[in-house]
Amino acid sequence: MKKFDVRQLVLSAMVAAMYFVLSYFGNIFGLTYGPVQCRFAEALCVLPFLFPSTIPGLFVGCLLTNLLSTVGPLDIVLGSLATLLAAFWTSKMPNRYLAPLPPVICNGVIVGAMIAWYEVGFGEGFWTMFAFNGVSVAVGELLACYILGSILLYALPRVPYLRRMMPRMAQTGNA
Repeated sequence: MKKFDVRQLVLSAMVAAMYFVLSYFGNIFGLTYGPVQCRFAEALCVLPFLFPSTIPGLFVGCLLTNLLSTVGPLDIVLGSLATLLAAFWTSKMPNRYLAPLPPVICNGVIVGAMIAWYEVGFGEGFWTMFAFNGVSVAVGELLACYILGSILLYALPRVPYLRRMMPRMAQTGNA
């Protein structure tokens, strides 16, 4: 495993803090938890495409956010793991147009199933609730990742200081 330098560690910590703060303020409007959610912080899940070192920060930020979840330990574990999986998968995407897709899929499936199980268990009605919750979570992710996240993917490579920190920029010259 590659060691983090101080710059990468600070970037990861800043992403964790931003994720938590954005989620906390989104909770004021009732958008952070539940079957209908649009976490503005999920826009940050596209960052591993440009900065793979942000993966741990996204996981920690989501973990801290999920400590406040109404679903409790289930969300702390599964919701945070969904974000970790999505962040890792995003870092492997071939282009910036596909980079927002992993958070949409991972959260739609994992968080959708978790909320369905929390609401009705694995009994009758699970698959109906899973379909509803999966779609509603995925739509929120689409809004956060493909609108706000795409803005980040477009703007951040244009910042000269940040561009030097992007391994993908150094290798290919474009995003």
